[in-house]
Amino acid sequence: MSLINTLKGFLIGIALVIPGLSGSIFAVVVGLYEKMMDSINHFKTNKKASFQFLLPIGIGAAIGILASTKMILWVCVEYPIQSYLFFVGLVLGSFPLVLKKMKKIQFKPSYLIVSLVSFLLILALTKMGEGGSESYIAIQSFDSWDDAFSMLFAGVFSMSLMSVPGVSGSIMLMVINQYGTVYNAVGQFVDLLFYLLKGDFTAANAAFGSVLLLIPFILGSVIGVILIAKLMGYLLKKYESLVYYGVAGVMVSALITLFETGVFPYWSTETATINPLLLVVIGIICLVIGVACTLFLDSPSTDQDS
Repeated sequence: MSLINTLKGFLIGIALVIPGLSGSIFAVVVGLYEKMMDSINHFKTNKKASFQFLLPIGIGAAIGILASTKMILWVCVEYPIQSYLFFVGLVLGSFPLVLKKMKKIQFKPSYLIVSLVSFLLILALTKMGEGGSESYIAIQSFDSWDDAFSMLFAGVFSMSLMSVPGVSGSIMLMVINQYGTVYNAVGQFVDLLFYLLKGDFTAANAAFGSVLLLIPFILGSVIGVILIAKLMGYLLKKYESLVYYGVAGVMVSALITLFETGVFPYWSTETATINPLLLVVIGIICLVIGVACTLFLDSPSTDQDS
Protein backbone atom coordinates (compact mmCIF):
# COMPACT_ATOMS: atom_id res chain seq x y z
CA MET A 1 0.00 0.00 0.00
CA SER A 2 1.39 3.37 -0.99
CA LEU A 3 1.74 5.73 1.95
CA ILE A 4 2.06 8.68 -0.42
CA ASN A 5 -1.16 7.76 -2.23
CA THR A 6 -2.89 7.41 1.14
CA LEU A 7 -1.71 10.92 2.02
CA LYS A 8 -2.92 12.20 -1.34
CA GLY A 9 -6.27 10.51 -0.71
CA PHE A 10 -6.39 12.20 2.69
CA LEU A 11 -6.10 15.63 1.02
CA ILE A 12 -8.77 14.67 -1.51
CA GLY A 13 -11.04 13.69 1.41
CA ILE A 14 -10.51 17.07 3.08
CA ALA A 15 -11.30 18.83 -0.20
CA LEU A 16 -14.58 16.93 -0.40
CA VAL A 17 -15.71 18.51 2.88
CA ILE A 18 -14.84 22.15 2.21
CA PRO A 19 -17.42 24.09 0.17
CA GLY A 20 -15.79 25.53 -2.94
CA LEU A 21 -12.96 23.00 -3.03
CA SER A 22 -12.99 20.15 -5.53
CA GLY A 23 -11.82 16.65 -4.69
CA SER A 24 -11.29 15.96 -8.39
CA ILE A 25 -9.12 19.08 -8.77
CA PHE A 26 -6.97 17.85 -5.90
CA ALA A 27 -6.76 14.47 -7.63
CA VAL A 28 -5.45 16.41 -10.66
CA VAL A 29 -3.15 18.45 -8.43
CA VAL A 30 -1.46 15.40 -6.92
CA GLY A 31 -1.25 13.55 -10.23
CA LEU A 32 -3.85 10.86 -9.52
CA TYR A 33 -6.92 11.88 -11.51
CA GLU A 34 -6.16 10.23 -14.85
CA LYS A 35 -4.87 7.06 -13.17
CA MET A 36 -8.00 6.90 -11.01
CA MET A 37 -10.33 7.26 -14.02
CA ASP A 38 -8.33 4.63 -15.90
CA SER A 39 -8.41 2.22 -12.94
CA ILE A 40 -12.18 2.65 -12.54
CA ASN A 41 -12.79 2.16 -16.28
CA HIS A 42 -10.62 -0.98 -16.44
CA PHE A 43 -11.55 -2.45 -13.07
CA LYS A 44 -13.27 -5.50 -14.61
CA THR A 45 -10.32 -6.40 -16.84
CA ASN A 46 -7.56 -5.61 -14.33
CA LYS A 47 -9.12 -6.07 -10.90
CA LYS A 48 -5.96 -6.69 -8.87
CA ALA A 49 -3.91 -3.73 -10.12
CA SER A 50 -6.90 -1.38 -10.03
CA PHE A 51 -7.83 -2.46 -6.51
CA GLN A 52 -4.26 -2.10 -5.23
CA PHE A 53 -4.06 1.41 -6.69
CA LEU A 54 -7.50 2.64 -5.58
CA LEU A 55 -7.50 1.10 -2.08
CA PRO A 56 -4.92 3.39 -0.40
CA ILE A 57 -6.50 6.44 -2.05
CA GLY A 58 -9.95 5.38 -0.83
CA ILE A 59 -8.67 4.73 2.69
CA GLY A 60 -6.94 8.11 2.77
CA ALA A 61 -10.04 9.88 1.47
CA ALA A 62 -12.26 8.18 4.06
CA ILE A 63 -9.86 9.15 6.86
CA GLY A 64 -9.70 12.69 5.48
CA ILE A 65 -13.48 13.02 5.45
CA LEU A 66 -13.95 11.57 8.95
CA ALA A 67 -11.07 13.57 10.43
CA SER A 68 -11.99 16.84 8.79
CA THR A 69 -15.78 16.93 8.94
CA LYS A 70 -15.71 18.53 12.37
CA MET A 71 -12.09 19.63 12.78
CA ILE A 72 -11.57 21.35 9.43
CA LEU A 73 -14.96 23.03 9.47
CA TRP A 74 -14.20 24.23 13.01
CA VAL A 75 -10.86 25.66 11.83
CA CYS A 76 -12.62 27.37 8.93
CA VAL A 77 -15.05 28.98 11.35
CA GLU A 78 -12.45 29.99 13.95
CA TYR A 79 -9.65 30.97 11.54
CA PRO A 80 -11.39 31.57 8.20
CA ILE A 81 -8.82 33.84 6.54
CA GLN A 82 -5.83 31.69 7.44
CA SER A 83 -7.48 28.40 6.48
CA TYR A 84 -8.95 29.63 3.21
CA LEU A 85 -5.67 31.25 2.16
CA PHE A 86 -4.06 27.85 2.76
CA PHE A 87 -6.67 26.36 0.41
CA VAL A 88 -5.92 29.14 -2.10
CA GLY A 89 -2.27 28.11 -1.92
CA LEU A 90 -3.20 24.49 -2.62
CA VAL A 91 -5.04 25.55 -5.77
CA LEU A 92 -2.32 27.98 -6.91
CA GLY A 93 0.29 25.27 -6.52
CA SER A 94 -1.55 23.13 -9.06
CA PHE A 95 -1.29 25.64 -11.92
CA PRO A 96 2.17 24.41 -13.10
CA LEU A 97 0.73 20.92 -13.62
CA VAL A 98 -2.30 22.23 -15.52
CA LEU A 99 -0.16 24.53 -17.69
CA LYS A 100 2.10 21.59 -18.50
CA LYS A 101 -0.93 19.62 -19.72
CA MET A 102 -2.23 22.60 -21.73
CA LYS A 103 1.10 23.01 -23.56
CA LYS A 104 0.77 19.58 -25.16
CA ILE A 105 -1.13 21.22 -28.03
CA GLN A 106 -0.32 24.43 -29.90
CA PHE A 107 -2.24 27.35 -28.44
CA LYS A 108 -5.21 28.80 -30.31
CA PRO A 109 -7.23 31.77 -29.03
CA SER A 110 -10.40 29.72 -29.51
CA TYR A 111 -9.26 27.36 -26.75
CA LEU A 112 -9.80 30.16 -24.26
CA ILE A 113 -13.53 29.83 -24.97
CA VAL A 114 -13.38 26.46 -23.21
CA SER A 115 -11.74 28.12 -20.21
CA LEU A 116 -14.29 30.94 -20.18
CA VAL A 117 -17.29 28.61 -20.43
CA SER A 118 -16.03 26.37 -17.63
CA PHE A 119 -15.22 29.42 -15.50
CA LEU A 120 -18.71 30.90 -15.91
CA LEU A 121 -20.48 27.55 -15.48
CA ILE A 122 -18.77 26.65 -12.21
CA LEU A 123 -19.12 30.20 -10.89
CA ALA A 124 -22.86 30.05 -11.65
CA LEU A 125 -23.24 26.66 -9.93
CA THR A 126 -21.34 28.00 -6.93
CA LYS A 127 -23.67 30.99 -6.67
CA MET A 128 -26.65 28.62 -6.79
CA GLY A 129 -25.23 26.71 -3.85
CA GLU A 130 -24.38 29.65 -1.62
CA GLY A 131 -25.38 29.20 2.00
CA GLY A 132 -22.20 28.14 3.75
CA SER A 133 -21.36 25.09 5.78
CA GLU A 134 -24.31 25.69 8.06
CA SER A 135 -26.75 24.80 5.26
CA TYR A 136 -30.09 23.48 6.43
CA ILE A 137 -30.13 19.80 7.40
CA ALA A 138 -32.98 18.67 5.16
CA ILE A 139 -33.13 15.10 6.54
CA GLN A 140 -32.31 14.46 10.20
CA SER A 141 -32.50 10.65 10.16
CA PHE A 142 -33.49 7.67 8.04
CA ASP A 143 -37.26 7.45 8.49
CA SER A 144 -38.68 6.32 5.14
CA TRP A 145 -37.82 5.08 1.66
CA ASP A 146 -38.29 8.64 0.43
CA ASP A 147 -35.25 9.56 2.53
CA ALA A 148 -33.32 6.69 0.95
CA PHE A 149 -34.18 7.80 -2.60
CA SER A 150 -33.33 11.43 -1.75
CA MET A 151 -29.89 10.42 -0.50
CA LEU A 152 -29.36 8.04 -3.42
CA PHE A 153 -30.05 10.91 -5.82
CA ALA A 154 -27.79 13.23 -3.80
CA GLY A 155 -24.95 10.73 -4.15
CA VAL A 156 -25.43 10.25 -7.90
CA PHE A 157 -25.82 13.98 -8.56
CA SER A 158 -22.93 15.27 -6.46
CA MET A 159 -20.41 12.54 -7.23
CA SER A 160 -21.02 12.40 -10.98
CA LEU A 161 -20.53 16.17 -11.25
CA MET A 162 -17.68 16.19 -8.73
CA SER A 163 -15.81 13.68 -10.90
CA VAL A 164 -15.44 16.47 -13.45
CA PRO A 165 -12.19 18.27 -12.51
CA GLY A 166 -12.91 21.47 -10.61
CA VAL A 167 -16.51 20.83 -9.63
CA SER A 168 -17.02 20.96 -5.86
CA GLY A 169 -19.10 18.06 -4.56
CA SER A 170 -19.97 20.10 -1.48
CA ILE A 171 -21.31 22.94 -3.61
CA MET A 172 -23.37 20.46 -5.65
CA LEU A 173 -24.88 19.16 -2.40
CA MET A 174 -25.73 22.74 -1.46
CA VAL A 175 -27.45 23.19 -4.82
CA ILE A 176 -29.88 20.38 -3.93
CA ASN A 177 -29.99 21.42 -0.24
CA GLN A 178 -28.36 18.25 1.11
CA TYR A 179 -24.92 19.48 2.24
CA GLY A 180 -25.99 19.76 5.87
CA THR A 181 -27.73 16.37 5.72
CA VAL A 182 -24.68 14.52 4.42
CA TYR A 183 -22.05 16.06 6.67
CA ASN A 184 -24.32 15.92 9.69
CA ALA A 185 -24.55 12.17 9.02
CA VAL A 186 -20.76 11.93 8.70
CA GLY A 187 -20.35 13.86 11.96
CA GLN A 188 -22.89 11.55 13.62
CA PHE A 189 -20.86 8.56 12.42
CA VAL A 190 -17.80 9.93 14.20
CA ASP A 191 -19.92 10.51 17.31
CA LEU A 192 -21.32 6.97 17.01
CA LEU A 193 -17.82 5.50 17.18
CA PHE A 194 -17.03 7.53 20.31
CA TYR A 195 -20.34 6.56 21.94
CA LEU A 196 -19.66 2.87 21.28
CA LEU A 197 -16.16 3.16 22.75
CA LYS A 198 -17.63 4.86 25.83
CA GLY A 199 -20.38 2.26 26.11
CA ASP A 200 -23.11 4.90 25.77
CA PHE A 201 -25.48 2.78 23.70
CA THR A 202 -28.46 5.12 24.14
CA ALA A 203 -26.60 7.99 22.49
CA ALA A 204 -25.18 5.60 19.89
CA ASN A 205 -28.68 4.45 18.96
CA ALA A 206 -29.80 8.09 18.56
CA ALA A 207 -26.88 8.80 16.21
CA PHE A 208 -27.44 5.61 14.24
CA GLY A 209 -30.55 6.99 12.50
CA SER A 210 -28.52 9.74 10.85
CA VAL A 211 -25.65 7.39 10.01
CA LEU A 212 -28.02 5.11 8.07
CA LEU A 213 -28.48 7.94 5.56
CA LEU A 214 -24.89 7.40 4.43
CA ILE A 215 -25.69 3.95 2.98
CA PRO A 216 -27.88 5.12 0.06
CA PHE A 217 -25.64 8.18 -0.37
CA ILE A 218 -22.50 6.04 -0.74
CA LEU A 219 -24.35 3.71 -3.14
CA GLY A 220 -25.40 6.71 -5.22
CA SER A 221 -21.84 8.06 -5.14
CA VAL A 222 -20.48 4.79 -6.54
CA ILE A 223 -23.09 4.86 -9.31
CA GLY A 224 -22.20 8.49 -10.07
CA VAL A 225 -18.48 7.75 -10.36
CA ILE A 226 -19.09 4.77 -12.66
CA LEU A 227 -21.42 6.81 -14.89
CA ILE A 228 -18.97 9.68 -15.38
CA ALA A 229 -15.67 7.75 -15.37
CA LYS A 230 -16.01 6.44 -18.92
CA LEU A 231 -16.94 9.87 -20.27
CA MET A 232 -13.98 11.56 -18.58
CA GLY A 233 -11.70 8.72 -19.63
CA TYR A 234 -12.74 9.23 -23.26
CA LEU A 235 -12.32 13.02 -23.09
CA LEU A 236 -8.89 12.75 -21.47
CA LYS A 237 -7.78 10.26 -24.09
CA LYS A 238 -9.04 12.24 -27.09
CA TYR A 239 -8.94 15.85 -25.90
CA GLU A 240 -6.61 15.93 -22.87
CA SER A 241 -5.22 19.43 -23.42
CA LEU A 242 -8.66 20.93 -24.09
CA VAL A 243 -9.96 19.30 -20.92
CA TYR A 244 -7.21 21.05 -18.98
CA TYR A 245 -8.06 24.38 -20.62
CA GLY A 246 -11.45 23.84 -19.04
CA VAL A 247 -9.84 22.87 -15.75
CA ALA A 248 -7.86 26.14 -15.78
CA GLY A 249 -11.09 28.11 -16.00
CA VAL A 250 -12.58 26.09 -13.18
CA MET A 251 -9.53 26.72 -10.99
CA VAL A 252 -9.79 30.48 -11.46
CA SER A 253 -13.44 30.20 -10.48
CA ALA A 254 -12.42 28.17 -7.41
CA LEU A 255 -9.97 30.89 -6.35
CA ILE A 256 -12.70 33.53 -6.55
CA THR A 257 -15.06 31.30 -4.57
CA LEU A 258 -12.46 30.74 -1.85
CA PHE A 259 -11.79 34.46 -1.45
CA GLU A 260 -15.50 35.28 -1.44
CA THR A 261 -16.27 32.52 1.06
CA GLY A 262 -13.46 32.68 3.58
CA VAL A 263 -11.40 35.86 3.15
CA PHE A 264 -13.39 38.95 2.13
CA PRO A 265 -16.39 38.45 4.49
CA TYR A 266 -14.14 38.13 7.56
CA TRP A 267 -11.46 40.75 6.85
CA SER A 268 -13.07 43.61 8.80
CA THR A 269 -13.91 41.34 11.75
CA GLU A 270 -10.42 39.83 11.95
CA THR A 271 -8.60 43.16 11.60
CA ALA A 272 -10.62 44.49 14.53
CA THR A 273 -8.70 42.14 16.84
CA ILE A 274 -5.48 41.51 14.89
CA ASN A 275 -3.07 44.03 13.39
CA PRO A 276 -3.83 44.12 9.63
CA LEU A 277 -0.15 43.85 8.70
CA LEU A 278 0.30 40.83 10.97
CA LEU A 279 -2.81 39.24 9.48
CA VAL A 280 -1.42 39.76 5.97
CA VAL A 281 1.91 38.17 6.96
CA ILE A 282 0.18 35.18 8.56
CA GLY A 283 -2.09 34.84 5.53
CA ILE A 284 0.85 34.89 3.12
CA ILE A 285 2.62 32.23 5.20
CA CYS A 286 -0.49 30.02 5.08
CA LEU A 287 -0.76 30.56 1.32
CA VAL A 288 2.91 29.68 0.75
CA ILE A 289 2.55 26.54 2.87
CA GLY A 290 -0.42 25.53 0.72
CA VAL A 291 1.56 26.06 -2.50
CA ALA A 292 4.51 24.09 -1.07
CA CYS A 293 2.25 21.18 -0.09
CA THR A 294 0.83 20.94 -3.62
CA LEU A 295 4.24 21.19 -5.30
CA PHE A 296 5.62 18.49 -2.99
CA LEU A 297 2.73 16.12 -3.64
CA ASP A 298 3.02 16.71 -7.40
CA SER A 299 6.79 16.19 -7.49
CA PRO A 300 8.15 13.48 -9.83
CA SER A 301 9.30 11.36 -6.89
CA THR A 302 5.80 11.09 -5.46
CA ASP A 303 4.22 10.49 -8.87
CA GLN A 304 6.39 7.46 -9.32
CA ASP A 305 5.27 6.01 -6.06
CA SER A 306 1.97 4.37 -6.90
